[in-house]
Amino acid sequence: MIFLLDTNTAIYYFKGMGNVATRLLAESPSQVGLSAIVEYELLLGIEKSSSPAKRRAQLKALKDAVTYVSFASAEAAQAGRIRAELEQQGTPIGPYDVLIAASALARGATLVTHNTREFSRVDGLRLTDWF
Repeated sequence: MIFLLDTNTAIYYFKGMGNVATRLLAESPSQVGLSAIVEYELLLGIEKSSSPAKRRAQLKALKDAVTYVSFASAEAAQAGRIRAELEQQGTPIGPYDVLIAASALARGATLVTHNTREFSRVDGLRLTDWF
């Protein structure tokens, strides 16, 4: 896997915004991942959505088109390190963003996000923006 999608990238894909769909569809499914953490954030949004059935179908289609990435010990270790480092520097990021960054780092993947300002605080995390 080369790329791991952030939540905002998945949302832009669902809404047809930016160049996300073009870039995503140009990649092999084995090269793009969707983490359990991002799935959680998307499911939370779906529960609050005015059209949950449509959004569930979009999520299912996306999951069918990419590689699913679980969260386990390697990701937990990275997350602990990231959170501690950022707190020591006085530049923390959101708790779910820590978990998403850890998922990318644990796999050596580039995080695809439009939120480069926040994620750029994570040492060693490669970023790209498909928007």
